Amino acid sequence: MRRRLDLRVDFAFKALFGTHGNESILAAFLNAALRLPDNQKITEVTLLDPQFNKENTEDKKSILDVHAQLEDGSRVNVEIQVNNKHDMEKRTLYYWSRMYTSQMKEGMDYGELCRTITINIVDFRYLSHTPGYHSIFQLYESEEKFLLTDTLEIHFMELPKLLIKWRRGEVNPRENQLVRWLLLLEASEDEEITQVLEEIAMQEDQTLKKAIDEWERVSQDPEVLLAYEARRKTLLDEKSALIRAEKQGEKRGILKVALGMIQKGIDNETIAELTELTQEEIEQLRRQ
Repeated sequence: MRRRLDLRVDFAFKALFGTHGNESILAAFLNAALRLPDNQKITEVTLLDPQFNKENTEDKKSILDVHAQLEDGSRVNVEIQVNNKHDMEKRTLYYWSRMYTSQMKEGMDYGELCRTITINIVDFRYLSHTPGYHSIFQLYESEEKFLLTDTLEIHFMELPKLLIKWRRGEVNPRENQLVRWLLLLEASEDEEITQVLEEIAMQEDQTLKKAIDEWERVSQDPEVLLAYEARRKTLLDEKSALIRAEKQGEKRGILKVALGMIQKGIDNETIAELTELTQEEIEQLRRQ
């Protein structure tokens, strides 16, 4: 299998879904993601500037992965994340609010503000409440569950959960268009997925074929490859830093437990057995 860009890297994802000329690919993905009925299918998508400039010196600059406007005026942001920074809810709401408020122009009425949708595709397990790979959040009344407004819509799509269902035969990309688009993101490292999707593309899905052809093209572009490798290295460094931080946090927790055991008069051998700390580390704690 020829090596292609890993579409889970945000740079590669943007190259396929967020580039002018590939609007039909983005539209097909959004039709599947938003579960739109046939009479409401998206036929045109306008790519918007992915960057929101700072409004004041303390404001954070926001750069979206894919920022688009639909025919009815709805705004959509598609974000892909490979590293779990444990801040997705707040990050999502921040980006959603920037998209929503950016529509407001001088003299506009609030009623003119359009639906704003954020789609988060994550390459890690995030929502422990559900085994489902696609979760949709809106504003509902807490007891009677009626919808306040459809203005806010936030999606989470968890790739690891989808892969489990795929391997168990619980999802079928021939029957579910969202499954085929999400599996495409995993295809660079799975020859079986690639083969299945290429068969679907040749037999029934011309837009998927266009996406695979474009994916192949950009994967051979030297300039794209150079930028892609730089971004991939940044993401790997970021992942390593997150892992180190998590280990440091775990170690601090163990040291805190050991210190408490020392204060209760527990001997070194027992502390070492329960915490897996060395005798030297325990003695250092005793000297504090």
